[in-house]
Amino acid sequence: MLCCASVTLANLKSMLARAVYGPYVWLTLAAAVIPTLVLLLVTPTLVARRHVAHWGARVFFVLIGSPIRVEGAGNLSDEPCVVVANHASYLDGIILKAALPPQFTFLIKAEMTSVPLAGFILKRIGSAFVNRGETSHRLRTGRRLVKGAMQGESLAFFPEGTFDGNPGLKPFRPGAFAAAWRAGLPVVPIVISGSRHMLPAQVWLCAPGRISITICEPVDSDALESASELAAVSRTRMLEHLGEPDLENL
Repeated sequence: MLCCASVTLANLKSMLARAVYGPYVWLTLAAAVIPTLVLLLVTPTLVARRHVAHWGARVFFVLIGSPIRVEGAGNLSDEPCVVVANHASYLDGIILKAALPPQFTFLIKAEMTSVPLAGFILKRIGSAFVNRGETSHRLRTGRRLVKGAMQGESLAFFPEGTFDGNPGLKPFRPGAFAAAWRAGLPVVPIVISGSRHMLPAQVWLCAPGRISITICEPVDSDALESASELAAVSRTRMLEHLGEPDLENL
């Protein structure tokens, strides 16, 4: 009985925290997005626009009291690479934008182009969009990403493709690893922690929390026999730090 009461009290506190903190986060996001949008409109070069978005994202997390803690920063060099990260929250894209150097091109699902403001920002910072429902579009996007990777462009992916309310690392889509393997670029697995607690799927009010990312040791594409082996090694390194189950074979 006492246990049930304490659980109920904990749930009540969590709901109250979201009710108070959540609207503040939305107001802060608006306060960060508006000047960022203006700057993106008038900034002429892609490189400069990516710097604007990077610093806008960093400021947002500082203002909501959740500056991003980075572990393993030395594993991310200035050389071209392909970053892959787990996906658990609506916050993850902003987290990577804040944490990664500005030169990364993000692969985003095409549905995001119809989201007001977010679609515009993603286009202005040179994101690549993929329509997962059309095989021909996926193939064209994949070829373009491979070409960019072979020309030394750094790419960032969420290889799970989507997220939901179930904890765990979902099966990977192959595009990121095919691009990295064919271009001979290292894959840098990144684990985002804390975002699922703060803003999980189908929840619109954020809870207070701490966000950290762990940058794992790079995986050498040239040392492996195939893109699928590259994906498997990257997955193993992510699971070592994630603290969630492997959902690949479920």
